[in-house]
Amino acid sequence: MKNDNKFYFEITKRIPGKLGRAGIIHTPHGDIKTPAFIAVGTKGHVKFVSNEDLKSIYAQAMLSNGYHLRNTSYEIAEKGGLSAWSGFDGPTITDSGGFQVMSLGSGLGKVVSMDREDEIVNTDPKDRLAHVSEEGVSFYDPILNKEDFIGPEESMQIQCRIGADIHMAFDELTSLADSYEYNVEALGRTERWAVRSLEEHKKHCMDLGYYQALYGVLQGGRWEDLRRSTAQNLAKMDFDGYGLGGAFLKEDLGKILSWCCEELPEDRPRHLLGLSHPDDILIGAETGADTFDCVAPTREARHGRIYTRHGNIKLSKFKDSTDLLDDDCDCPVCTNGHTRGELRDLMKSQNNEDRVKYYNLASIHNLRFIIRLTEEIREAIINGNFKEYKDNFLKDYYN
Repeated sequence: MKNDNKFYFEITKRIPGKLGRAGIIHTPHGDIKTPAFIAVGTKGHVKFVSNEDLKSIYAQAMLSNGYHLRNTSYEIAEKGGLSAWSGFDGPTITDSGGFQVMSLGSGLGKVVSMDREDEIVNTDPKDRLAHVSEEGVSFYDPILNKEDFIGPEESMQIQCRIGADIHMAFDELTSLADSYEYNVEALGRTERWAVRSLEEHKKHCMDLGYYQALYGVLQGGRWEDLRRSTAQNLAKMDFDGYGLGGAFLKEDLGKILSWCCEELPEDRPRHLLGLSHPDDILIGAETGADTFDCVAPTREARHGRIYTRHGNIKLSKFKDSTDLLDDDCDCPVCTNGHTRGELRDLMKSQNNEDRVKYYNLASIHNLRFIIRLTEEIREAIINGNFKEYKDNFLKDYYN
């Protein structure tokens, strides 16, 4: 359902005593019922998964990346924006590209799920391909083999040409190896970039004839005072929603999200960047995140890691197996009777067409598994039995 240039968020039901809620994000290209997992199509399409496949697994929205699409952005604008250009008939989101240019310097992920903080070491400054200043990030593009630059203004111009329904403000990613003092410095810069992002975005958010929303991105590492202060500061700005980012230990996810969401306005949607493991999504939904994205479901599928209700399996161990990937799954792969042994043979085949078919089937299954998880979470919230659902799911999945 299209919404005639409107963007707004409504809450349908809350989890009693918790920050979590079910709701609907209304965008010019349709609604997103939350909680929702957003399929990642980095360059405007999900690897090995067609738009028809996405429709068959009830993917509500797609997230693409401003960094990777920056040189295609003029072509996308000429076609009328990301939905029209990609052929994906639904809401779209773009990340700012900040993570990609920062990772050229540190090599670390948006959210780092690590067990040991002392295992994280930043790249030596002399070896970094990206350098941060107050203006933005100067970097060497190893693909195009040239120097480049992205700051808040450039990121907003790129994203508004791409024309997704939701954009992310330009932010500075820090790593687990960065000190508290550096996080204070970087967070101040991110907040100043947030102001510049808003100012530039307002100039271009209607350029393609429909309203494009902007989310402010929260950083602050693992420190409560930084997380709460930046949430308070960004809450005072005119953002349409918020992206929850940063590098922290997996065990800290719940409390960090609580610090952020306790300070953010309740009537704006919140997107948790870069997480898709079931326990992370359940914690995120319980503590106030509305949407989620991650490349893991399709990436792990391509490497033979298949999601099931009773835990993940390594497909390489199931030679000649006649079992379905997951008896409880409603994806087209399982409902059409494809077996573990069949997919293992396709994965191991030396024939390129067989491997492509495997990538397609395995990616469809894993994506549907995570999308269905968020659908069930939404249903449990609306029905008032979220805690029971969460406990039963985790018991089945991790035992």
